[in-house]
Amino acid sequence: MPVEQTFTESDLAELREVAVTVAREAATHVRARRGELFGPLGSNDGGSVRTKSSHTDPVTVADTESEDLIRARLRELRPDDAFLGEESGGSQVAGTGASGVRWVVDPIDGTVNFVYGIPASAVSVAAQVDGRSIAGAVVDIASGDIYAAAEGAGATLTDASGEVTTLRCNPVTDLRLSLVATGFSYSPARRAHQGAIVAVLLPRVRDIRRIGAAALDLCMVAAGRVDAHYEHGLNPWDWAAGVLVATEAGAVVRLPEGFGDVGEVTVAAAPGIAVAFDDLLTELGANHNAPN
Repeated sequence: MPVEQTFTESDLAELREVAVTVAREAATHVRARRGELFGPLGSNDGGSVRTKSSHTDPVTVADTESEDLIRARLRELRPDDAFLGEESGGSQVAGTGASGVRWVVDPIDGTVNFVYGIPASAVSVAAQVDGRSIAGAVVDIASGDIYAAAEGAGATLTDASGEVTTLRCNPVTDLRLSLVATGFSYSPARRAHQGAIVAVLLPRVRDIRRIGAAALDLCMVAAGRVDAHYEHGLNPWDWAAGVLVATEAGAVVRLPEGFGDVGEVTVAAAPGIAVAFDDLLTELGANHNAPN
């Protein structure tokens, strides 16, 4: 059985550094592999892409390579921890490692963007205890930007030159002036439901952005690049690191209790609009689970 463990500031800093290290290594590998697999432009997959839950849900050779790399490195650095990855699975019960820590990994978040050469995909790595993220990193594959956080220690952005910026959400207080990010499911029925919500939401806010990578959306809330993000049907690997980054930057967040098939909503919003945004989501029926 997992042991109860108290994590000191030093412990959390170490976990954060592990997350940064393995996510950065994986992102470097994936960045190099994209050109080898697909060429500089377009989505000519050369046999490197297959589908998962639906014909619109791809996984590439680079996804599986990235997850294998991360799993191997974590086994070296943290041999007593559990692992949950999008592609190869693992412990779906939090804290089943001897240490009480479970690593939750998305080897490429934004695979469709990656396939098409759109520079909006990331590697996401988070350490969780009892389902709560306590350290994590999201690395933007194209730019090399590293978003990282540890519980109670704030969130940072380190760019490719090594410059470090402390992240804070935008001070926006008027929902009408807020830029909102969202994403869509691979399920046709859920997509239709999500599209109907967007149609009514759009006139009530400044604009909508659909980046195609939830981990980056959540980090963009933290960096003030958008003011809120909501999405139905995210899995733990989609939000584990990004939600911690957003929280540590001051965002008000709501997490799903389980996996994406239930269709629960994940929300992160700048504090000045959080209540109004939640009220609007309720009004639009977006706080209910989305059908699959």
